[in-house]
Amino acid sequence: MGLFKRSKGNSKIQFADIEGQAMKAGDHVMSHRYDMGECRIVETDEGLAYESLATGQQVSYAKMIDAATGFQKVKKLES
Repeated sequence: MGLFKRSKGNSKIQFADIEGQAMKAGDHVMSHRYDMGECRIVETDEGLAYESLATGQQVSYAKMIDAATGFQKVKKLES
């Protein structure tokens, strides 16, 4: 029947902040999860991650996805 068939290429997930601004490795953001505060985006062996400037804690970008919008739960800071 295909009731739950996944369509190709229609993923809502984008690498953009909560306001839809595109992000890349090296950008600085304010995290809205995990009490990480200000973070920078880093590339790891597993893909992109957020690294807290205060503690060094790293969290995968996949854990920051807002299920409702597909955007990341971070706010991009001006460089």
